[in-house]
Amino acid sequence: MTSELAFLAGTAATLGFIHTLIGPDHYLPFIVLARARKWSSLKTAVITILCGLGHILSSVLLGMAGIAIGAAVFQLEAIEAYRGDIAGWLLLIFGFTYFVWGLWRAFRSKDHGHPHEHTEGEAHVHLHSHLGEHAHVHADGARSMTPWVLFLVFVFGPCESLIPLIMYPAATSGGWVSVVMVAGIFGLVTVGTMLAVVLASVYGLSKLPFQGVERYSHALAGLAILLCAGAIMFLGL
Repeated sequence: MTSELAFLAGTAATLGFIHTLIGPDHYLPFIVLARARKWSSLKTAVITILCGLGHILSSVLLGMAGIAIGAAVFQLEAIEAYRGDIAGWLLLIFGFTYFVWGLWRAFRSKDHGHPHEHTEGEAHVHLHSHLGEHAHVHADGARSMTPWVLFLVFVFGPCESLIPLIMYPAATSGGWVSVVMVAGIFGLVTVGTMLAVVLASVYGLSKLPFQGVERYSHALAGLAILLCAGAIMFLGL
């Protein structure tokens, strides 16, 4: 490996690590949804990895298509910026929708009583919630849709720092082997960092008491995603 290629590989690894850590959208949705939906560690890891791969591969394919047709870096970066706007709005809409649904679910799950009086004169109060057995079909539908929505958001999510990295070796003597190597290192570090942060955070949250707010776990998850998307869209985080 030449010194130039080694430098590119180190740069790819560094940027992959930093851009993941400073972007809360890379891990926060998985953390709060895993907690709210009680995903297993394996399911959380699989969903995180698949979304991370979709996030990386979409930018890699765009970069390679740009190389093939001879597009300039600034042209691809403009496309990435447009994709970023789409991903931001999708995440914002998803967070808001999930927040509203979580509030509705919390309200429906609140126990309330109906007094009953028997013919013998004995009276008692029957406690129940509206989220009984009849709600399971709807809950399963929402549960199955959530990972797909996340995957769609991450496929649209751009990797702005990856485009110049893979364009540079293609423009010099590096060739396609160097392009694939740089993209692979960037992707491996990005997905690995996402996975490490998500699993460590989910494990830490599992040790904290949430009994008092468990009913609002979905609403809080939606609010966290909504605030994360808003900070990215409007504050440039």
